[in-house]
Amino acid sequence: MTQHATEKPRYFALLPAAGVGARMAADGPKQYLSIGGKPMLRHAVDAFGASPLIAHTYVVVSEADGQIDAVLPPGTPGVTVLRCGGATRMDTVLNALTALSAEVAPGDWILVHDAARPGLTPELIERLIVRVGDAPAGGLLALPVVDTVKRSGAGAVVTVARDGLWLAQTPQMFPYALLARALGAAADPNAITDDASAVEALGLSPLLVEGHPRNLKVTLPADIRIAEMYLAHTE
Repeated sequence: MTQHATEKPRYFALLPAAGVGARMAADGPKQYLSIGGKPMLRHAVDAFGASPLIAHTYVVVSEADGQIDAVLPPGTPGVTVLRCGGATRMDTVLNALTALSAEVAPGDWILVHDAARPGLTPELIERLIVRVGDAPAGGLLALPVVDTVKRSGAGAVVTVARDGLWLAQTPQMFPYALLARALGAAADPNAITDDASAVEALGLSPLLVEGHPRNLKVTLPADIRIAEMYLAHTE
């Protein structure tokens, strides 16, 4: 696909959903757990669907996923399911970018979002897109650390200065070509804990855009109730 200089870049959502969520200790992948009467994954997909800024949403699952059709039936407007999930999150995103090479222009933006963050809103999506603008290194939602931070090790506990510390959230948005290059250049998939870390490894500095606590990642069973509390109230 060729993108002319006069064409405006488009924004695509990409949700890697091939993980098993081991820390949740559930019977199946955590993205399918019900939160507020709806599968967790569906909350995130619906947030992108409600944003007029998003051209299309892609959900990436494993080839053997047997639950996705019940959550996102074939033909769901604005959504395409890609069955090319990999062994790691990085592999899953990179496989998806390869699959989209003919559909997405190099200058289009990819917003990668954790399927386990059901508290995303169209307002947060707009905030990220507007504030990142055309920054070449992209950007991500994040929260500044407000609590005192301690580090333990070697029998000692020390306080770590919290100035300049942020907790990364998603979406994390980057130009398609940059994200593909960054992930393709990463030597160790396990060292890439989020997409921004791959971009940082190229010597670039993505912008940090303040997110919201409601956009928490559901990781442990107790997080479900917290997410439901946020989902029950609007901002």
